[in-house]
Amino acid sequence: MSEGDGASKRTMTANPTGAVVKVESSDEYFERTVEQAVASAVIQASAPSRRRFLASMGAAALTALVAELLPLKEFAAFAADPVGKPEKTDLSIGFIPITCATPIIMAEPLGFYSKHGLNAKVKRAAGWAMVRDWAINKDVDAAHMLSPMPLAITLGAGSVPVPFYMLAVENINGQAITLHNKHKGVKTAADMKGFRFCVPFDYSMHNYLLRYFLAEGGVHPDKDVQIRIVPPPEMVANLKAGNVDGYLAPDPFNQRAVYENAGFIFKLSKEIWDRHPCCGFAISKDFATQYPNTFLALFRSIVDATHYASNPAHRKEIAEAIAPTNYLNQPVTVLEQVLTGTYADGLGAIKKDPSRIDFDPYPWHSMAIWIMTQMKRWGHLKGEVNYSAVAEQVYRAADCDRIAKELGYQTHQGTMAKHTIMGREFDASQPEAYVRSFSIHSMA
Repeated sequence: MSEGDGASKRTMTANPTGAVVKVESSDEYFERTVEQAVASAVIQASAPSRRRFLASMGAAALTALVAELLPLKEFAAFAADPVGKPEKTDLSIGFIPITCATPIIMAEPLGFYSKHGLNAKVKRAAGWAMVRDWAINKDVDAAHMLSPMPLAITLGAGSVPVPFYMLAVENINGQAITLHNKHKGVKTAADMKGFRFCVPFDYSMHNYLLRYFLAEGGVHPDKDVQIRIVPPPEMVANLKAGNVDGYLAPDPFNQRAVYENAGFIFKLSKEIWDRHPCCGFAISKDFATQYPNTFLALFRSIVDATHYASNPAHRKEIAEAIAPTNYLNQPVTVLEQVLTGTYADGLGAIKKDPSRIDFDPYPWHSMAIWIMTQMKRWGHLKGEVNYSAVAEQVYRAADCDRIAKELGYQTHQGTMAKHTIMGREFDASQPEAYVRSFSIHSMA
């Protein structure tokens, strides 16, 4: 059930007991967060004795009191950058039409950019090389990138070296290995020797996760199979034509293959590394330096939108918002299967996995270090690498936490975490030992 349309839509959903409860629309969400921020500011600005009194009133009573004095609904429209007016408000943001870009795309129709004082428009690219070139040549102000790309661009791997920042991880999980229907008997990586695969870009989590999966099964990705670069929108057609046996790809193109009866979902990427990063929001160091207030407003917009997308109750609203031709150009039913995690697998089963895709903006430095170990392992980086220094420079974890705190979201105790990939724990403090531990690699 729903009421209204556009950004003000309210949806109804059933909770586990079967009762129907209202889910916040994006407009209601904005209003609530503004009210909470104002109430918190009133408490903090008060003298200690009055602060204790105000805090004892409770959030609802305090918000009601503040609302009598301030027109909060009108104020919400101006709840943008508190540290300064954006120097540049008309912005262009490059993106690839995949569900990994959900927060970046939905921030336009659902009003997250405008909430933070920006008139930002997303600009669709045909492939990752195009997005990279747009970003480097300043044809766009910011870009949706694969999480290895800002590292590669900063280090000059595959392009001229240009310092880039990854402000936020856009999505975690959300990818899959999809195989042609003729391979329904395949059970393990060893069964895939001789396969032709495609991935969206050399410097992609798709490439590194596929290589990791194959190598753990004893299959050398540079000797025993072929891996081609194919833009995501062209993957289903290549699968249907028999040009490839499968791919590790972003959605919705795994689900679209099932929708078109071209293939089946062999393995979700979360089965390789649960909560792995995939895509991110990137901006050049030059832009951040030249337009610091705009940079912060963009940062807030993306962190805000990503947290909104992380709530499963918002997923159907989001699917409808990003489905149109100028965004993903996909059937809403395909996007809902991806975003809600209730989906057909192409083998006759309906699966339910709410964490098939999720959204968490925090760019762990340990994630960046793992990515660079795989770049080194497969010959994409040569020589010595100062893993921690590059991670700190490119992945703006501390800044992301500062923005999250300003917006009232949870923060973190550190920038490093332990990650488990196919049952093996990665220790980011020992990257070179980790690289040397693999018997299958392409290092010189």
